Amino acid sequence: MEEANRLKKLPLYLFTIIDDLKDKAQQNGIDIIDLGMGNPDRPTPKHIVDELCKKVRIPENHRYSRSIDKSEKSLRNAIAKWYDTKFGVKLDPESEVLPLIGSKEGIAHLALAFLNNDDIALVPNPAYPVHFNGVLIAGGILHNIPIYEKDGYLPNMRSIPKEIIKKSRLLFLSYPHNPTAAVANIEFFKDVVEWAKGKNIIIGHDLAYSDMVFDNYKAPSILQVKGAKEMCIEFHTCSKSYNMAGWRMGFAVGNSKILKTLAKIKSYIDFSMFKPIQYASIKALLGSQSCVKENVKEYRKRRDVIVDGLRKIGWNVPRPHATFYLWARIPDKYSALTSMEFVALLIRETGVVVAPGTGFGEYGEGYVRFALVEKAEKLKEAVQKIKKLLEMDA
Repeated sequence: MEEANRLKKLPLYLFTIIDDLKDKAQQNGIDIIDLGMGNPDRPTPKHIVDELCKKVRIPENHRYSRSIDKSEKSLRNAIAKWYDTKFGVKLDPESEVLPLIGSKEGIAHLALAFLNNDDIALVPNPAYPVHFNGVLIAGGILHNIPIYEKDGYLPNMRSIPKEIIKKSRLLFLSYPHNPTAAVANIEFFKDVVEWAKGKNIIIGHDLAYSDMVFDNYKAPSILQVKGAKEMCIEFHTCSKSYNMAGWRMGFAVGNSKILKTLAKIKSYIDFSMFKPIQYASIKALLGSQSCVKENVKEYRKRRDVIVDGLRKIGWNVPRPHATFYLWARIPDKYSALTSMEFVALLIRETGVVVAPGTGFGEYGEGYVRFALVEKAEKLKEAVQKIKKLLEMDA
């Protein structure tokens, strides 16, 4: 039984490889500190869990969810209100809001909904893997836009050849950025929207980390730009802001025609999310946001602990202004290794798990990503373990 050719084009999933390395280390008696996957360790706030428990006891909520149901209408209204409060962006709940079973599925389905076999998708590289894997699964053509540290990891749209642009149907962006933790200001988005005018290119902006910001930085929405709704949709999720990663609750907003087509392909594949999760998500979006502020406070503390700790032991790393990631060059001592070789060495010798930069695309080579999904004390322990590796003979 042979898998489809589209699957053969895909690399082995990053965290499958890392899980194998972790298993081998544990078999050798090494304690693992897992900073590889961006999987929030903090619990979902109590008021959100309580709402789920309340709604799950109502038998009517156990049925399939449909877009005409009260729960989904209420959710779309809540999302529109949240966007207005947070970004000052007005949305029509009926046509400009689409709930998703996590933003990841929406991003993948966007490529499936709009790409033909000879259509190109523009993806900054490195990137969150579904931005490029979704294109390959859909059978589209991937065009990587290299993004570099010296440019703040922002793509130079005007460097893309005209013959590529002519065949391009999609552009994926994501700021605050995963994996590099780079940030963008509203001027960047204005420039992108201006560049996109008249090109018949859909822009999908992944805004999963809009709440995970520090040092007085505020993450803008691309929809704040005048004219952005002509070609843009924006993806968001409750996974990071409300520690609801396993709940699979996300949404897309923006251009109504794009969302209508995205909803069409979803209608053949899923029945939306479990109704009690929809009600709990409404509680998250419209309830007290103190839990989000507490999240940010905790991640800022973790960021400072690991950045200060790594700098102290000689690994000079940047201090990110957003996300709960740390994107760092491989230490000079091990710069001859690939990012995967360095990660394998780190796991084998210390038990500290980080993600190799190449898991996010070829231009991630030479870097690793830390996910700050352990408490500060564990991060301090990780630093001490890494210190021993840096002091070893190379």
